[in-house]
Amino acid sequence: MLVIPAIDLKDGQCVRLRQGRMEDSTVFSDDPVEMAVHWLERGAKRLHIVDLNGAFEGTPVNAEIVTAIAKTCPQLPIQIGGGIRNLESVRFYIEAGVSFVIIGTAAVKDPDFVKQACEAFPEKIIVGLDAFNGKVATEGWSDVSEVSVVEVANKFADVGVSALVYTDIARDGMMQGCNIEATVKLAEQSPVPIIASGGIAKLADIVDLRASAKTKTGAGIIGAITGRAIYEGKLDLTEAQAYCNAEEA
Repeated sequence: MLVIPAIDLKDGQCVRLRQGRMEDSTVFSDDPVEMAVHWLERGAKRLHIVDLNGAFEGTPVNAEIVTAIAKTCPQLPIQIGGGIRNLESVRFYIEAGVSFVIIGTAAVKDPDFVKQACEAFPEKIIVGLDAFNGKVATEGWSDVSEVSVVEVANKFADVGVSALVYTDIARDGMMQGCNIEATVKLAEQSPVPIIASGGIAKLADIVDLRASAKTKTGAGIIGAITGRAIYEGKLDLTEAQAYCNAEEA
């Protein structure tokens, strides 16, 4: 299982939000490229980047920074989300050296776009499912729908999506632990692998997720995204990834 450090970009800075609120952000670095190198040196096997400005504006805003990170750390697979609403944006990121592109709002509103992206860029597309009380949220988490996460996930069972990033908005940035029950439930019902996100606060959360990674049904959990915990020193990325590596050895 991958322990994936997150770099959230807002106005060119590396920040963390609480429950997706742009007005409640903490700046952790003015140099996102340097931060990417930092996590690479500490054993990261993949990097999760979110263009927060892009998510709210509906188009990539911090693309130059993402490109710089990809060029500086070519050996580090990157997954990027935020404001990706058309094939041109997907193509831009893939050509910039990004390994995976995350489609969130557009996946909910236009599932055919995901199918087109998967056909154009096989094994490069991830769907981001952000949920509040089990219901999918879009537009940078500002709009909560009446559609369940499982219902949306099932739409992408056979289109070639590499993974689903499942984020519990209520837990995100709150350091209260991952919603393991909901994550495992989704993993058991989804033929697409799940990457957990939201609330991971300590090594025990990684241990619990790792214990549930291989579900009896479904594709299971292949990764866990962590942000505030590693920036505030509550979770040691090197230790967490080493634990997962040892468990899989």
